[in-house]
Amino acid sequence: MKTKTKQNRKSWFKGLKVFLKIFVRKPKFVYLGDQISTPSIILSNHVGARGPVKLELYLDKPFRFWGTYEMNSNIKSIYKYLSNIYFYKKKHMPKFLAKIVGFVACPFLKLFYSGLNLISTYPDVRFRKSIKESLKTINSNQNLVIFPEDSSNGYHDTLLSFYSGFVFFADICLKQGKDLPIYVMYFKRKENTFIVDKPIMYSELANMKLDKKDVAKMLCDKANSLSSVDVEKNKK
Repeated sequence: MKTKTKQNRKSWFKGLKVFLKIFVRKPKFVYLGDQISTPSIILSNHVGARGPVKLELYLDKPFRFWGTYEMNSNIKSIYKYLSNIYFYKKKHMPKFLAKIVGFVACPFLKLFYSGLNLISTYPDVRFRKSIKESLKTINSNQNLVIFPEDSSNGYHDTLLSFYSGFVFFADICLKQGKDLPIYVMYFKRKENTFIVDKPIMYSELANMKLDKKDVAKMLCDKANSLSSVDVEKNKK
C-alpha cells in the first residue's frame, strides 16, 4: 500500500537536503518482495554515516529515525559522543584526532540532527519516552527506521548482532492491535545499493514463541544474508 504522506521535516531542512544531494550520490533500492508499506518498521545496517544520510536524502517514504539521545541533545553532549564514542571507538581514530575531528564536525552535525525529527533512544528507563514517541509516529502513519546493530566496537560488513529494542516496541504495538510489517534491508556500499527483503509481519515472529533476543538474532542473520544478494540479477 502506497502513501502520499510527506516527511515531517522543517522547510529549512528540506532546503539543506536539496543542497546535500549535490554531494551524496543517489543509491539504488532493490526489492526482493513488496515495496515498503506504511506504517512499518525498517531495519538497516548503519555503515557509518552512509546509511542514515542516504536514507534521509533518498528514501521516498514518510519515516523517523531512532537515534542515540546524545546526538539529539545540546552541542556539548554531541561533541562528547563524537569524540569519545563515534570517531574514537566506532571509527577507530586515534584519541587526539577524534577530538579534533569531533570539534570540527560538531556544529555541522548539530545542524543536521536538529532537522531530522529524530526519536531519541536511551539505554535505561528513559526508553519509555522512545516508545511513547514511536507510538505517536506509527499512529500518524509514518515508518520507523532503526539501525539495531551492535556497533560498540565499530561498523562491520558482517553484522555481529542486533539489539532487541525494536522487538519490544513491535510487541507493544501488537498488543495494541497494530501488527506491523518489518522490512530488513542491507546497504551494499560498494554497489551503492539497498537490498530490501520481503516484509514479515511481527505477528508471524510472535507466533514462533521465541525470546526477543532470538528474534533479533534471526533478523540480524537475515540482514547478513542480504549482503550476498546479486544486485544485477534482482533488478526489476
